[in-house]
Amino acid sequence: MADFDLAATFIPSLHKPASLLPIARHRQNLLYLIETYPVTIVVGQTGSGKTTQLPQYLEQAGWCSDGKVIAVTQPRRVAATTVAVRVADEMGCEVGKEVGYSIRFEDVTSAATRIKFLTDGLLLREALVDPLLSRYSVIMVDEAHERSLSTDVLLGVLKKIMKRRPELRIIISSATLQAEDFLKFFMGDEVQKPTAEPALTIDDLISQGSSGPQDTAFGGNVGRIISIEGRMYPVDILYLENPAEDYVEKAVQTVFDIHTKELEGDILVFLTGREEIDTAVQAISERAANLHPRSQQIMALPLYAGLSTEQQMYVFEPAPENTRKVIFSTNIAEASVTIDGILYVVDTGFVKLRAYNPLTGIETLTATPVSKASATQRSGRAGRTKPGKCFRLYTESSFQSMDEATVPEIQRSNLAPVILQLKALGIDNIVRFDFLTSPPAELVIRALELLYSLGALDTYAKLTKPLGTRMAELAVEPMMAKTLLSAPSFNCLSEILTIAAMTSVGGNIWFHDGEKKKMETARRKFAVEEGDHITLLNVYQAFVTKGKKEARFCHDNFINFKSMTRAVSIRAQLKRYLERFGMNVDETLSSTSTSNPNKTPLAVGGPDKGEQIRRCLTTGFFAHAAKMQPDGTFRNVAGGTILHAHPSSLMFNRKADWVIFHEVMETGNKTFIRDVSKIEKGWLVEYAPDFYKIR
Repeated sequence: MADFDLAATFIPSLHKPASLLPIARHRQNLLYLIETYPVTIVVGQTGSGKTTQLPQYLEQAGWCSDGKVIAVTQPRRVAATTVAVRVADEMGCEVGKEVGYSIRFEDVTSAATRIKFLTDGLLLREALVDPLLSRYSVIMVDEAHERSLSTDVLLGVLKKIMKRRPELRIIISSATLQAEDFLKFFMGDEVQKPTAEPALTIDDLISQGSSGPQDTAFGGNVGRIISIEGRMYPVDILYLENPAEDYVEKAVQTVFDIHTKELEGDILVFLTGREEIDTAVQAISERAANLHPRSQQIMALPLYAGLSTEQQMYVFEPAPENTRKVIFSTNIAEASVTIDGILYVVDTGFVKLRAYNPLTGIETLTATPVSKASATQRSGRAGRTKPGKCFRLYTESSFQSMDEATVPEIQRSNLAPVILQLKALGIDNIVRFDFLTSPPAELVIRALELLYSLGALDTYAKLTKPLGTRMAELAVEPMMAKTLLSAPSFNCLSEILTIAAMTSVGGNIWFHDGEKKKMETARRKFAVEEGDHITLLNVYQAFVTKGKKEARFCHDNFINFKSMTRAVSIRAQLKRYLERFGMNVDETLSSTSTSNPNKTPLAVGGPDKGEQIRRCLTTGFFAHAAKMQPDGTFRNVAGGTILHAHPSSLMFNRKADWVIFHEVMETGNKTFIRDVSKIEKGWLVEYAPDFYKIR
């Protein structure tokens, strides 16, 4: 029997007492550095307490006096919400009072909020209204080593703001030793290269002396690096002898091997996305039924960005008695959130990364081998509370051949949203903007071309008014923003609003209890020939009229109630944006005109509503057009990429000459398109004459 450990029994489910966290002994040093220097770079492993404790130290030290707020940015929505819940709990207040969070389409803050967790993208949006971010006394950029697109742009913007607001304090927190790069970036012009002296090492820069940091030849008075590395327990790392053919199946087998052969302790498994995670959770649940009823049971839980806040919080709850918890997560659990009780990590060695091809204009999410830095982060999750084990589902030679670090997102993404935002912030000369890592020229050119074709930029690459400025203010990507702003001229604003909300939910409006046939039948009730967008519209209409009143409606139609409620709230927010622009949303026509667009022309002899909606979608998504091939696949207009309709799309196994699509994803070796609608070839030339010419 395991030793009965009193201390562990009485610790609340979510956290260790703050005094035990590694950061606690650095409290005075940290506060001294933040007081003295504009920029402080905090190096510390996930779990050292930097995200949860540092904002509280600052609040207690008076950085919130005069109504000022402390902002803590996170690259992921999941982290912003879960950390806010946890800090509010530690401070003994409700979320939304003294501690709040703000993510796209969900703002849980109030006038009383003093510590605010938000995504870095959202802080950039706030800069549109308040360019100097003057309500914040301290801005902490957390998990900066992940180098997400918004983090990089935010750092560039903060560097500009810093020159105008010397009293602002910036804290960059990073789990890996990229600290030097961040410090050099903020020093900028101040870096004095020592002549003929050896280059400074990270150890020289890390100031841990109790007498306060010493000035080095490096960078005068701009900033300091402090390390608060937590105590890590040893982690045994085990590799496969031969590569795994199917890593999801191998992961499930490994979980059962651990469960039957290893001591107590929870398991964390890294997979690449929602579909793999759902498959694995289902496989564990089915096989767990065969375990001996008296032996320890196993409980599988998912963790990915599409889950609601409540569903995400389940992973932090302790497992029931005599049960081992297995969490299947995307790389969210690699750095953003800390789950106690994990002793075993199963690392499949893959992560889904954005990859944008400037030649085709298509951005895919592709499963790619992780970098060595990521693999090390993942294994470290096992040694938090006692010695652990990490099972890497790849060979040791594969590990040696991995890249050292992941390529920053800014070098592999569609930059149109970023450039639109920078232009709206008044940063016109993108080429001279101070990026931590410069984006490749062809990505910048491609983004400028797309924004010009959408009408957001003029021939001098200046933001157009009002279209360009409004597109920047809407909280959706540029293509969808253009579609929304064009909708009044097609007389379908109410419908396009609904479609925008439904596509923002993230493709999970259906659920299946493994009964695929019934689910397909349920979906056909809402389907229309023209494709997915109008089908989504029908689902929404049915939900708003019936689903909210009848408890069984969602269950009978295999519709995800939570996703639909989210769509309703997103729609309401987008509607408020449009009303701010003076656009009036008429809600009266929508119920009759779209019940079946094929049969209900809006007016006798007038074009039908369905066609107007598809024409309107073409004005925004013309760059995502594809032509059907005789074999049923699609080719993008440039012709180089073979695209398949996603199995969840109505265009799967249907005929259509030309289509536009909302998003692209790669699974295995196929590229799938989702949310697909039929269009006419002529519309492309009509609505995007700068983008398409008929040869």
